[in-house]
Formats: sequence, structure tokens, C-alpha cells
Amino acid sequence: MGSVRYQLKLAYDGTQYFGFQRQAEDRTVQLVVEAALRKLGWNSESILFAGRTDRGVHADGQIICFDFEWHHPLEALIQAINANLPNDIAVKEACIVGNDFHPRFDARVRTYRYLITCSQTRQPLEERYAWRVWPKLDYSALMQAAAVLPGVYDCAAFGTPPIQGGNTTRAIYDAQWLQVDDAHFQFTISANAFLYHMVRRIVYCQMRIGLSKMPLEEFSNAIRVAKLLQSGLAPAKGLNLVEVRYSLSEQEYQLIKTSGHYHL
Repeated sequence: MGSVRYQLKLAYDGTQYFGFQRQAEDRTVQLVVEAALRKLGWNSESILFAGRTDRGVHADGQIICFDFEWHHPLEALIQAINANLPNDIAVKEACIVGNDFHPRFDARVRTYRYLITCSQTRQPLEERYAWRVWPKLDYSALMQAAAVLPGVYDCAAFGTPPIQGGNTTRAIYDAQWLQVDDAHFQFTISANAFLYHMVRRIVYCQMRIGLSKMPLEEFSNAIRVAKLLQSGLAPAKGLNLVEVRYSLSEQEYQLIKTSGHYHL
């Protein structure tokens, strides 16, 4: 068997990385993964990947692809790559895909999760992966804010396009808060794609709503007029790319169909 295209699902703790994408000499996830592959004989220029997570952002479901000639089972490939990766990155799954598959351009749904812990004092075992806020958030207000997000519309209120002058219309399929317990809140959002800093700005605005520092109407009006909210950003450490999917559910398909944005 000659060279084939392998798809891997990666998990990583982004704390010690300058984001996913390779950049100059900074330590990035892409740089480290490619170095591990080269130890196995891979000699291409670059891997393909589903999304460019920012500095400090984590992932449990990042998707990458690369072409490689490997004469052993998939499980052996996973073990070989993991043996050459640091402890804060791991391959979770592997499969063979078509030679024309692209993890970014073929992706239809991306899902991020953001964790918040409400505590007046430091939480040393949590703060690497969650944003600590105080006072406690109003869960009802958070749910009301999340409820206005789903739909297909211009999302310029929440971010800028990756390419200057690019399209800012996005399909947000789902946005929900879960109160895990008295102190922990989890926000999950799924969309076809996201603008630069979009999820972190959405979380920050909702946090302000949950603390009664921003009216829900201001949040809703910014969406309606597609005007960038000049608010802060939630810290990167609470954000996790949990899933990338390559097909739409019936409900997601209907949202796209009824919106008329077939190019999404």
C-alpha cells in the first residue's frame, strides 16, 4: 500500500502552547505534532487541520490529516505517534479517509465548550481549565442570553473574519448553558464556523449579563444591527474545541435550508 490520507483526532492542553498553528519559532501544537510525525518518517511540508485554536485554548476533538505510507495497523500508528508526543498532547483516534478530504474545508459543524467556576477564592485544581468569576452568576439570565444566539445571521457583533473583508455570516446551530452544580457553569455552542475571538466574546458578554452588568437588550440589539460589541474577552483557558463534525443533523440542515444560505 502506498501513501494514504490519515485522519487523527487530537486532544491537547493548550496552556504551554502559542496556539495550534505553526508560527515562526514559537511552540505550537502543529509544530510539535509535525515533529513527532517526522520521527516516524513523514516528510511532507505541513499537516492539515480543522481549526486554529488560540494561545491557551484546549481541545478534545481537534481533527488533523496527513498523507503517509504506513505498513502497520491504525492502532500501531496511534501508539507510535503518542510515544513521540509530550504528555499534554495525545492522539485519541485514527482512520483512513479519501485523498481529497480536508479537515477544515469539509467540516460542517464545530462545537466549543467553555467552563466557568464561581468562587471568591482561588481553585488551584480548576483554574488551568476554567474561568473563575465572582459573584455567582444568575443561571436564568445566562439561559435567556443563550436562547437568542441560534440562527443564521451576520455575527459581526462577536468578532472579525479570519481574512480581512471576509464574510461574517455564520450558522449557530445550538447554544446552551448547563449548571453542573452550585459553583460550575458550562457553555456549549455549535456553529458551521466561528469568527476570530467569537466564542470568547460571546462568553464574556453573557458573563456580564449573568452578573447584571449588561442588559439582555444590549446583547440582542448588537446581534440585530451586527455591530461589534466593544466588550472584553473571556480568558482562553476556559475554552475547549470538543468536536468537529462532517455532516449535518436534520435539524441543522433545515436551519440552513430555510435561511437560504446554502453556501455555508
